[in-house]
Amino acid sequence: MTQRTNSNSPILEILGASAKLGLTSFGGPIAHLSYFRDEYVNRRKWLDEKSYADLVALCQFLPGPASSQVGISIGMMRGGLLGGIASWIGFTLPSALALMIFAYALKNYDVGNAGWLHGLMIVAVAVVAQAVWGMARSLAPDRTRGTIAILTSVVTLLWPSAYGQLILIAAAGLFGRFFLATSEVPETPRIGISISRRAAMFAWILFFGLLIGLPLLRAVFPSYWLAVFDSFFRVGSLVFGGGHVVLPMLQAEVVPPGWLTDSQFLAGYGAAQAVPGPLFTFSVYLGTVMHGWIGAMIALIAMFLPSFLLVTGALPFWDAVRRRPNFQSVLKGINAAVVGILLAALFNPVWMKAIHTPYDFCLAIAAFGLLMLWKLPPWLIVLFSAAGGYLISVFS
Repeated sequence: MTQRTNSNSPILEILGASAKLGLTSFGGPIAHLSYFRDEYVNRRKWLDEKSYADLVALCQFLPGPASSQVGISIGMMRGGLLGGIASWIGFTLPSALALMIFAYALKNYDVGNAGWLHGLMIVAVAVVAQAVWGMARSLAPDRTRGTIAILTSVVTLLWPSAYGQLILIAAAGLFGRFFLATSEVPETPRIGISISRRAAMFAWILFFGLLIGLPLLRAVFPSYWLAVFDSFFRVGSLVFGGGHVVLPMLQAEVVPPGWLTDSQFLAGYGAAQAVPGPLFTFSVYLGTVMHGWIGAMIALIAMFLPSFLLVTGALPFWDAVRRRPNFQSVLKGINAAVVGILLAALFNPVWMKAIHTPYDFCLAIAAFGLLMLWKLPPWLIVLFSAAGGYLISVFS
């Protein structure tokens, strides 16, 4: 089912399937996983239901964009390393190009005073609130995991540090190991992967070498481009929960050095809701605002390189690990902590930067209702909020 051939046709097939998803997958990482399941499990039957669920669990456990990592993994299972690259290109390129165009369009404008751009900041409140609600229902459904989520949120707000988040996630996983025991994992079909364990070990060594070595090089050899690559690589390496959870970490990297303003940052984040594909392509917008298309390429590669290294390093060992019930218990605690980090991000910086008046709050509530109750596509909600922000600036 997941065997790889030596012809180029599987690569083109992977590229076509992922490009279709890259053009149509609106709604964020949770929605992306549903699109992937429909395309790869139900329609194309590239892998079975249980293997797909276990693959999602692996990518939720790894730092980085979970939906992109699932796509990369399926591409690697189907076509080796080239298949993983083709899958990533197809899924990522549409939103990357759209956000680069958006950044160039805004480059000569004062984004701080644009009402419609403030509307894009407001829509981020609705989208993140929807993500918190959906993830809480699935990842923190009981009292114990709900408590983990709340405590993680409180500590994240009082201790706003990327490394603090990593410590909280590790602690939640340790708690899950001992207090959230799960039943035995049933036997499942073996996942076919052509990557050797030697290649996997090299990927792990390269990942940790860059994670540790880049900050040291940055301190010894001050360089703007090295600093940019290090910042985006570190965020892509340390953020758990994907999509929206990356917001506070990215803001801490690009706003304090003066690379972007808060208004530019949140305007781009709002625009990222209007495009399909992975939210991590927000890095393209940031890189473009910072230094044009060269900055966009460096930010994009640095942001996603950890995902390639982590997936390459994990897949060859995954069949053995996924059968262990202890891992499932760890994952329960980690996922609950992710909900807490997302809840903290909803308040700071999303809410604090976007909601200033009762009109802003009313627009956010309206956008949330259209998302949750009327199930309108996110891109339409973005247009609605941009128009609402403009009207607020005109009449208030």
